[in-house]
Amino acid sequence: MIYLIVITIISYISILVLLQNAQKLQLLDIPNERSHHSSVVPRGAGIGFILTFFLSSVIFNFSLFTAYWYIYVGIFSVFLIGVIDDRYEVSAKLKFVVIFIATFLLWMNGLTIGTLGNWFGYDVTLPMWLALPFSMFALAGFTNALNLIDGLDGLAGSISLVIITFFFFIGVIYHDSLMVSISSFTLASLVGFLLLNWNPAKIFMGDSGSLTLGFIISVLSLLSIHYIHPIVVIYLAALPILDTLVVMIRRIRRGKSPFAPDKTHIHHILVKFFDNDVKRTVIFLVVLQVLFSSIGYILIEIIQNDQDGLVPFFASLIFAMLFILFYMIFTGIKKRQLLIDKK
Repeated sequence: MIYLIVITIISYISILVLLQNAQKLQLLDIPNERSHHSSVVPRGAGIGFILTFFLSSVIFNFSLFTAYWYIYVGIFSVFLIGVIDDRYEVSAKLKFVVIFIATFLLWMNGLTIGTLGNWFGYDVTLPMWLALPFSMFALAGFTNALNLIDGLDGLAGSISLVIITFFFFIGVIYHDSLMVSISSFTLASLVGFLLLNWNPAKIFMGDSGSLTLGFIISVLSLLSIHYIHPIVVIYLAALPILDTLVVMIRRIRRGKSPFAPDKTHIHHILVKFFDNDVKRTVIFLVVLQVLFSSIGYILIEIIQNDQDGLVPFFASLIFAMLFILFYMIFTGIKKRQLLIDKK
């Protein structure tokens, strides 16, 4: 426990150093039409707390760091492209390429989505040639999903904190030292960041933080499917997934690119619904994620006792209904806001 407090302090101090040198390093977030903040705010805090994560892994769990070097190399690759983006800005295509390469490295070492779990009494196993593109799609999708939800002070960090905490519990239950190590070091580093990112934020995490956190959660998801059904993972990380699906479907229906940036994310809509109260919006979304993750956690034991493989089907059906509900609710709120703005 003491070493986790030490990690939090190191993370906090390293981010403070970045904060003081942000202008010199040209790590500044200049507001645009999609920004919720109106003044220039330092960014790139991910450099501080992710480097703290790596330092902690080397110091406190060097044996795991060397044994699973390919995981840490994959995470570092995504972190590096995030750092470059914070400083110079890179294209979305290049980010995806790096995530694909990192996923390929994991696949080469046997860490991949090799199963879709038990459905109706049958184990659905993916052949190696299919596991690779499926894993690339899933990991790139979620890594980007967490990046997209990073739009309000404290939001992406808090949502990540909730999701990773549940993966930590899974690691503890199944005595997976790698999951416990990755999740606990990430959590401790995140707390140091959130102390400076809570509204009003003194610094943003930037892509160095959001992309890397998304990929870390993806890695924890890959490790967890050795113990739990993949449908559980979807609930554990529900909010970023639902947000991305809702936004992309809405953009496609409007004849726009699903990757075109706009202000139609759930947090953009909710913050206006809550009269621009960022704290209330973030707390609401965090509680929502806690509820989703709790459902996923409860599903673990229910699915384990399900011999017929029916629970995953009903769980996926409920999640599909949740998506439809989210789409209808937030599309309705957005339309109402547009009508009010016109008046």
